[in-house]
Amino acid sequence: MLGGHYDSWHDATGATDNGIGSSMMLEAVRILSALHVKPRRTIRIALWSGEEQGLLGSLAYVQQHFGSFENQKPEYAKLDAYFNIDSGTGKPRGAGVFGPPAAADLVREAMMPFADWGFVGAAASDSRRTGGTDSASFNNAGLTGIGLAQDAFDYGSFTHHTNLDIYERIYEEDVREGAVEIASAVYALAMADQMVPRFKPEEMPKPVPEPGPGSQAAPVRHVPAN
Repeated sequence: MLGGHYDSWHDATGATDNGIGSSMMLEAVRILSALHVKPRRTIRIALWSGEEQGLLGSLAYVQQHFGSFENQKPEYAKLDAYFNIDSGTGKPRGAGVFGPPAAADLVREAMMPFADWGFVGAAASDSRRTGGTDSASFNNAGLTGIGLAQDAFDYGSFTHHTNLDIYERIYEEDVREGAVEIASAVYALAMADQMVPRFKPEEMPKPVPEPGPGSQAAPVRHVPAN
């Protein structure tokens, strides 16, 4: 599964946060569809609303379809992994993977064909804290969320949650290449002999309480054009 949020901070157009991320995921699925691939596992895309108000869309989806590790629904065992992108306009450089080290190893293997494009690697995470971005909704439920880390460019210091989050800040070549990387990695995992490893029941980290509405809220930063 892959996705990103399409809502935006109220002070900007949401081009880099996260219109371009959602567009990259749509392009990745378009590429796979155009190639008429027949993956061994179903590939599903979902675009979320309410992320800026506290991951509302993805949390509701996970709760409705999967439940949680402590209260699993029938679909819980069927989900392999969820790819998320929500960190600017650059191509993916790395990934954070909720799961044991073997999970990060499998994701790293799927992405490393693009090492020449600057992909560095993947790191395992054991945090079930919600907040930040939509992959955390899956992590909180004990599912494998994969958060792709991108080149920040102007994102962290200039466009994120500011009035300068505009189309002109997008790096077109990078997002085109990023969509190719994502399509390839998603397909590789969908064709793998095994699903991405999860924590064993006795090793599953404890969940962190979900934040309430508005947990994403932060002071608005107005950045002058020059």
